[in-house]
Amino acid sequence: MKKICFLCLCLGLLLAACGGNTRKESSVADAQEEVAVSDGVEVLYFHGKQRCATCIAIEKGTQEVMEKDLADAVRKGEVKFRTIDISREENEAVAEKYEVTWSSLFVVKHKDGVETVENLTEFAFGNARKSPEVFKAGVVKTVREMLE
Repeated sequence: MKKICFLCLCLGLLLAACGGNTRKESSVADAQEEVAVSDGVEVLYFHGKQRCATCIAIEKGTQEVMEKDLADAVRKGEVKFRTIDISREENEAVAEKYEVTWSSLFVVKHKDGVETVENLTEFAFGNARKSPEVFKAGVVKTVREMLE
């Protein structure tokens, strides 16, 4: 029997109960801790101390997309990729801001002080291991849409 990360199991149950991708807009000032963010797109991969194979596949696939498919945008500073360990005290504020309590993947557009947030967590868990090319294509599509 395969071992399943407890957080992944909980995530699956929560996502099934709560629905899928959500996109929301909010003012950067809404964050508890305001941070100066320049216009552009951030891809935020949140994880805890212990990670399952799917969690690792999400990070690896996202990193590959940044290095290959979105390399020009990354080089120009239009796209940034951040891996955030939510078990570390210094990352509590950003985890709270995005209401993250387990492994999650967000694409965040910053434009004129307004954030548009796309939660790709359910999509990532559904595709990163079983359909990595579908996963990567979805991340690229979302980031490119956010860059428009």
